[in-house]
Amino acid sequence: MGEVWRATDEVLGRPVAVKLLLGDQADASSTARFRLEAQTAARLSHPHLVAVFDFGSWEDRFYLVMELVEGRSLGDLLESQETVHPEQVARIAGEAAAGLAAAHRQGIVHRDIKPGNLMLDADGSVKIGDFGIAQFVDDPSTALTTAGHIVGTSLYLAPERALGRTADSASDMYSLGCVIYQLLVGQPPFRSDTATATLYQHVDTPPVPVRQRGADVSPAFDSYLLGLLAKKPEDRPSAQQVSDWFRTDAWRGRPEPLPRHTPAARRAAPPVVSAPAQAPGSPSTGGMSTYRLPQATGRRRAAPAPRASRSAGTRRISTSEAIRRRPRVASAVAGTVAFVAAVYLGTVLFAPDTGAADTPDPGSTPTAGVGTPAQADPASDPSADPAAEPARNDGGQDGGGRNDDGQDDEDD
Repeated sequence: MGEVWRATDEVLGRPVAVKLLLGDQADASSTARFRLEAQTAARLSHPHLVAVFDFGSWEDRFYLVMELVEGRSLGDLLESQETVHPEQVARIAGEAAAGLAAAHRQGIVHRDIKPGNLMLDADGSVKIGDFGIAQFVDDPSTALTTAGHIVGTSLYLAPERALGRTADSASDMYSLGCVIYQLLVGQPPFRSDTATATLYQHVDTPPVPVRQRGADVSPAFDSYLLGLLAKKPEDRPSAQQVSDWFRTDAWRGRPEPLPRHTPAARRAAPPVVSAPAQAPGSPSTGGMSTYRLPQATGRRRAAPAPRASRSAGTRRISTSEAIRRRPRVASAVAGTVAFVAAVYLGTVLFAPDTGAADTPDPGSTPTAGVGTPAQADPASDPSADPAAEPARNDGGQDGGGRNDDGQDDEDD
């Protein structure tokens, strides 16, 4: 199609590359294709794409002024060495995919990805050049090939292109897969004696995994490459996906670490009410219930060791249950106190008064006889016994003790 010359930009004083359309091919179709390359490349700006600076004509020959890439193409690299180390191949694949992703976002398909169009600069960075047969996907009128006319290199042509269908971004990814395959094993995935036989292989023959052809790559790399060489365009990853995949260490086959699990804050447990049972012979605890409130940090503290006064049968109830029980406990205690008070008052008020019957008339002499009550024996009269009153007081003490217990339960 043309020649590429090293030149100097006399205005800016920098070295450039000048692509000059050959005179014997300067027909209308070639001229239109060359003009399209200039317009296409001018729309693209990316570190992994060759930049275009100017476009014009000289002596009826078109020229394109481009960024000068100081380095060599992948085709030159394969001529100097049979295969390329997987580490370098992964870097080349990721950078080339990033450049293609930038072109695809602009709606541009390269349509001629091959080792000769992938340059390596002095730093080893990939530069994609020669958009001479690129096509605007969103503008079919810019297509320079008629239906059934195949443009591109047969060794790297996608199956749908071999069948004469329109190229799209997935076609570039298939061609890139063929280039990666050749870098790893020294040969493209399909090669035959004739171009037609090679095209049939692209359409019908499944590719042999590179590990079976001696490539020292991980199973993950091998499997991903087979995905790029899928026969159906929809089964291939996009350029951005390929770039992202090779940017990580996934191609090495190392399992990626799972995201660190951050446990959610534990819900604070409701206050726990414990009702300790009174051990026989132990000092009274006054019936006080113990509340253990959760800490402010939301972390549950371990339950304290059981005390001596706390039996093994200690039962815990929730706060809501304790609140529901408090009215019933208070009512029971109040009823018990009222009952004891009523019994006590009834005993005092309605007890028979034996004092008047037992007091002798000063003017009479006590005699024993029928119908005459016998002299009351102080020993037989419980009301005259001073010890009887303390017994009632003890009863009052017991009632008071229950009252205290009940009072404490009510405070609970």
